[in-house]
Amino acid sequence: QPTFVVDVLGVSAHEFERADNAGCTGELRQLEASLGLHHSGAEWTVRVFAPHDERAWIKTLAGWQPLSRTDSRGMFEWRSAHKPPLPYLLRFENGQESRETFDPYALPNPVSEQDLYLFGEGRLLQAYRTLGAHTMELQGVAGVNLAVWAPNAERVSVVGDFNRWDGRVHPMRVLGGSGVWQLFIPGLTEGTLYKFEIRNRHSGQLLVKTDPYARSMEMRPGTASRVTAPNTHAWRDQHWMDERGRRDWLHAPFNVYELHAGSWRRKPDGGPLSYRELGEQLIPYVRDMGYTHIELLPISEHPLDESWGYQTTGYFAPTSRFGGPDDLRAFVDQCHQANIGVLLDWVPAHFPKDAWALAHFDGTALYEHEDPRLGMHQDWGTLIFNYGRHEVKSFLLASAHYWLAEFHLDGLRVDAVASMLYLDYSRKHGEWLPNRFGGRENLEAIEFLRALNVMVHDEFPGALTLAEESTAWPMVSRPVYLGGLGFSMKWNMGWMNDTLGYFEHEPVHRRYHHNQLTFGQLYSYTENFVLPFSHDEVVHGKRSLLDKMPGDAWQKFANLRLLFAYQMSYPGKKLNFMGNELAQGQEWSVGRELDWGLLDVGWHQGVQTCLHDLNHLYRNVPALHELDFSSDGFQWIDCHDADQSTLSYLRRARDGGFVIVALNFTPVPRTDYRIGVPHGGAYGEIFNSDSTFYGGSNTGNGSGLMAEDIPWMGFSHSLCITLPPLGGIILRPQ
Repeated sequence: QPTFVVDVLGVSAHEFERADNAGCTGELRQLEASLGLHHSGAEWTVRVFAPHDERAWIKTLAGWQPLSRTDSRGMFEWRSAHKPPLPYLLRFENGQESRETFDPYALPNPVSEQDLYLFGEGRLLQAYRTLGAHTMELQGVAGVNLAVWAPNAERVSVVGDFNRWDGRVHPMRVLGGSGVWQLFIPGLTEGTLYKFEIRNRHSGQLLVKTDPYARSMEMRPGTASRVTAPNTHAWRDQHWMDERGRRDWLHAPFNVYELHAGSWRRKPDGGPLSYRELGEQLIPYVRDMGYTHIELLPISEHPLDESWGYQTTGYFAPTSRFGGPDDLRAFVDQCHQANIGVLLDWVPAHFPKDAWALAHFDGTALYEHEDPRLGMHQDWGTLIFNYGRHEVKSFLLASAHYWLAEFHLDGLRVDAVASMLYLDYSRKHGEWLPNRFGGRENLEAIEFLRALNVMVHDEFPGALTLAEESTAWPMVSRPVYLGGLGFSMKWNMGWMNDTLGYFEHEPVHRRYHHNQLTFGQLYSYTENFVLPFSHDEVVHGKRSLLDKMPGDAWQKFANLRLLFAYQMSYPGKKLNFMGNELAQGQEWSVGRELDWGLLDVGWHQGVQTCLHDLNHLYRNVPALHELDFSSDGFQWIDCHDADQSTLSYLRRARDGGFVIVALNFTPVPRTDYRIGVPHGGAYGEIFNSDSTFYGGSNTGNGSGLMAEDIPWMGFSHSLCITLPPLGGIILRPQ
């Protein structure tokens, strides 16, 4: 509209009429081009829009020369037969205040055509280096280059404290048909807060949005983006990174401590630890406990603590709750120097509806689908990414690339993969749209996930991707070139649900549910599985792990130790959420630290010591980790003793070495319990969950056992063992 162009962009009425008379509708959308330096015939013109200033000057070879005010709304002009030196300085005065700056509209655009092409193709893997806010020098002028994708905008402006959040002052220029808008603003520095003011070309709706590519944001409840300096951290983890690229992770121990950074421990005043403080306290603890990796619940910026980070608004910004980007780099660096890997929980499945973030970014469904049957997560009240849009694909791939490249993270746990794969996920008939073949598979999401995994494994040697995927979708953790999705590993949600379901039964009833323990072996080697007892199992009324266990206090703690013995000896990599090792009685809460005081109680300390020893055993005994993903690493000794609710099995290493695992899921000790073993000789007990060190009754097998030449259960020899009540033992040939 004519009034809009004049009032908001601040160009002169004459300039607007000239464009309108020429019928240049394209020029109307790009009137910011009228600002800056122009040459017509023998005359040079500089136009400046400064609505908050009374006077303006330009610095030429002849010195400072005044600009004429040509419009009461703040348009100034300077005309001369001589071209001013580039870049040229402007000076503004308003009352007693004055300032000097270079003219942003006389400086070139640093965004390359090649980057714009790759962005539009969905292949700009480092789009975070092109879009967003970047400190740089342009023609010797220091400032910040800003670029944002808003293809349905009539106008985009940069707003912030530096221009009184006035969208008329710094309108951006659109770069051809890419939909990308760009402006270099001299004088802006690290720490500057900014947003984008966007006017939709169809509706005229005015929106003020944070930068999707911002690398830092202000502390909640503020929502502005923050200009961030390039990485200044001096990395000291080269040895770790080199070793990671050579590591045989398929056959190596992988035991994850899942962590919410804001509630593991708190400061005396109740505030969360910073990234650096977390490193000082967490790393020695994790190393002592024997975990190989830390997995951080999402630390990408999010507005609401209660979302735990899963409603992300800053896909390139470490949350400011715990410090700046270099503080996070220091944390990861410390972990690597302590031989601990760091994984990030990453959320490409959905994003929140906050009006200042990605939702309807340029007044249209840009990052999401317009149709709620495709674009709305009914369960979570969030929006689903449009994976078929190339620029959205570039955005998400660049986000993954950014975390791995800039922070040396060792992998991504991808949240809610099942919701990405199925168009009818958690939807009734008529609430979803089929794909082009009439099926329920989200073909665009599948293509995106495959591209993600190919990129991670190609670009970051040794980095891992883990899928939280709860369905029977085939080949989730098989290579893309074989038709799989390409993930390194997949969470075994079926094993987790069956196991916890079994343990919640009273021991007297467990004989009727024995198949919940044995069924998993029918599919254990179809994927590279992780066995998770994650945060999702100890919230929202599901109760803590300890509270799930039946019986009196003694039985609850014995059951929990048995649960960990089963998890750590069963085929698959391992994951436990923080607090599981403390045997917390109450559910995890994001608003408080873990119940560390429980460690003053013997039984709680016993569970922590039990899991400590299991972690180190898993890490140090090859038979417990080398063949986690192969049936060659597992053999049942007896899976049929449902009446006594026992299990026994072998775990093997690649060199043929083995250990024997025997588990008793009732509170009745089993004495003279015969099991088959592969050969004769002496066997020693290397773990017993009923040890008095863990708070148990110390029922076990003493100094050792001697195999008898009695065939049993298909083996040439056998042992008579004592199985402790609600306990598990691990035996090894001596």
